Amino acid sequence: MIITFNELRRIKDKLPSGSSKRIAEELNMDVNTVRNYFGSQHFDIGVPIGTHYEKGPDGGVVTLNDTIILDCAMKILNENRH
Repeated sequence: MIITFNELRRIKDKLPSGSSKRIAEELNMDVNTVRNYFGSQHFDIGVPIGTHYEKGPDGGVVTLNDTIILDCAMKILNENRH
């Protein structure tokens, strides 16, 4: 999946407080790995997971080889719509 960096950040910014921790717990991974997925730079703590960033307009593009974190984030956003 290809998404702009700014769109990925907009999704992250819409998530309720504590969502990164919830996603990390649900997927059994370090919370900094989730933060890195959304554009953070904590690679010394978390690990990169299936993302490739290319600079360009609208923050550039991000190729997501693995959408499991994004899928979990979208599930949380859909829960909060009700």
